[in-house]
Amino acid sequence: MERERKMSREVIVCKDISKTFDTARGPVHVIDKVSLSVRENELLVLFGPGQCGKSTMINCMSGLEPVSSGSVEVSGRLVTKPGPDRGVVYQRMALFPWLTVMGNVEYGPKVRGVPKKERRERAQHYINLVGLDGFENSYPNQLSGGMQQRVGIARAYCNEPDVLFMDEPFGHLDAQTRYLMQEDLMKIWEKEKRTIVFVTNNIEEAVYLADRIIVMRNCPTSIKTEYEIKLPRPRDYVDPEFLRYREEISAVVDKAL
Repeated sequence: MERERKMSREVIVCKDISKTFDTARGPVHVIDKVSLSVRENELLVLFGPGQCGKSTMINCMSGLEPVSSGSVEVSGRLVTKPGPDRGVVYQRMALFPWLTVMGNVEYGPKVRGVPKKERRERAQHYINLVGLDGFENSYPNQLSGGMQQRVGIARAYCNEPDVLFMDEPFGHLDAQTRYLMQEDLMKIWEKEKRTIVFVTNNIEEAVYLADRIIVMRNCPTSIKTEYEIKLPRPRDYVDPEFLRYREEISAVVDKAL
């Protein structure tokens, strides 16, 4: 019940959003009149086949891409451009190679003029949270792929956004590291609540992470259906109920193509 109360407020509201790109070959319609909402502290997964428009969806929701029609609101404010209340974590982290772990994590607060002592303390908190204490002075090229993703997550959290958008952040990692990162994300999310919109085309990842999964149709994308994932955490990949969700959602996705 406590969890339900915490997720009662709608933080993101998308109303009939559509997106069309003008290309040399003519207009390409990518999103078709999608309406959805995301609750406070909810971990929502947008799931569907590759290249169906999921990444464009979160680019529009975060303000990185303008919608062609419809509207997006975050915390009651109309989204027209990127803002500090929205963080984005990508599949391949755009870390600054000339900055250390500390330099990358504290970068956002530094640009906004947060005093050095305050931003360093905040950055150290999130570095510790993602398990990188001791690596503050390391550079990105000295870190593994999983460690670089941890830096990216810490950097996004350090900006203290209302919402985090995560675009297949573990997609390029090997299977073992990907599983470990999923576990780590759950631990971080439980300690530092944020509303998260997570994009993936991996069914096991979707069921492992999500409070709710929205299944998207192929491009131009629209909503096929959605699932509330009522499984206790931490979740077990071989639990019968986990397998039931996986099979049911996989069957729906096959029909969504």
